[in-house]
Amino acid sequence: MAQAQQPASLRQLLLAPGTLRLLVLSALIGIPVSLFAFGFVSLEHELQHWVWHTAPDLLGYSRAPWWWGLPTLALAGLLAAPIITRMAGAGGHVPAYGFGGPPTMPRETLSVVLAALACLPLGVMLGPEAPLMAMGSGLALLSIRAAKRAAEPELATVLGMAGSTAAISTIFGSPLIPVVMVLEGAALVAGGARILVLILPALVASGVGALVFTGFGHWTGLGIGALTLPQEPAAGLPDAGDFLWGIPMAALIGVVVALGKSGGLRVHAWTGTSARRIVLCAVAVGVCVTGYALITGRSPEEVALSGQATVGMLAAEPSSWAVGALIALSAFKLIGWSIALGSLRGGPIFPSIMIGASIGVAFGSLPGFGMGPALAAGICAAGVAGTRLPVTGVVLAAALLGKEAPTLMPLLVLSAVTALLASALIDRQRPADPAHLQPASTDA
Repeated sequence: MAQAQQPASLRQLLLAPGTLRLLVLSALIGIPVSLFAFGFVSLEHELQHWVWHTAPDLLGYSRAPWWWGLPTLALAGLLAAPIITRMAGAGGHVPAYGFGGPPTMPRETLSVVLAALACLPLGVMLGPEAPLMAMGSGLALLSIRAAKRAAEPELATVLGMAGSTAAISTIFGSPLIPVVMVLEGAALVAGGARILVLILPALVASGVGALVFTGFGHWTGLGIGALTLPQEPAAGLPDAGDFLWGIPMAALIGVVVALGKSGGLRVHAWTGTSARRIVLCAVAVGVCVTGYALITGRSPEEVALSGQATVGMLAAEPSSWAVGALIALSAFKLIGWSIALGSLRGGPIFPSIMIGASIGVAFGSLPGFGMGPALAAGICAAGVAGTRLPVTGVVLAAALLGKEAPTLMPLLVLSAVTALLASALIDRQRPADPAHLQPASTDA
């Protein structure tokens, strides 16, 4: 009787010729992918600035007027609808299904780029991370022939993930965060030393991508709208009050974000591939933007878009926000985000973090709850509830908080666990993403 084949040891996997070739290929792939991603996010950032700052200024407004979100979101729906309903790839994965699924194929990449440029600059309440990951995957898979992709699906998965991590290497503020996302996601479905076969190419590609993003950002002066805090919130060692308020707040945020995601699935079930309903959903997001501006008297830009700029504003000047404005910001963002999740195209993480940050700042006005710990716990809880990856949520919050992170780590960890458990009560088992709903085969 033949002996059962023993799994390869860690040393054998690391020193295997195939692993070394894969690492070199990942580094080479990371350069063009990150260059393309840098160009995309720079273009998206410039278009966003033109829509929300330059155009209102040309029309004689000091800032975007209260009604600005209605025409911009209607235009987003009109532009996105034919891309989603007619092009191969349908503009990318449906955001309501979260991350995961098969890698994006090269022939689907054009629809992803066009859908993202149609949605994100015009105020759709979604982030750039999912389109960037899809673009990175599609571009990376150009390096191998279609026949080889079909014959070696594991290779296609690894290279697609390497391309994805290169593309989002710095938009979360640290090239380590995409790798942690890959590691935590892989740990849910695999185990043992073979995880390294997936992680090492992602780590190499992410490092190369971060180098390209940093270098070109410095040389060109172009902005990319990365999720960063221009001013880190002051926060000392958390005390009993921070935990007594922070844990229930994390549970609330977990429930709120999970409700938003569940709403997105319902919206997608209603929208399907109907162009008319996609446009109606985009207009509904515009109504949310307009409602916020009318009720609060503040700029509609604060609630529109992906939210990373608003997170920076909340962290820099939390005392300038009235509690009523924060409640309106959270509510309208949640409703608009939920609608966009099921109908339009973009990433789900950045808006959920903004919702958590706004709830955190609102809770920070409670007696005994410090503003810094409240903001930190809110960001962490929302990141965990939005991704269902607790370690990723903690690392993301720690990267944003900078030197304050070590002292806040106990609160971050407990907030992450609480938010994950609370969201699990609401976030029912999600159906599988119906693979883009593309009209044609994706073998090429």
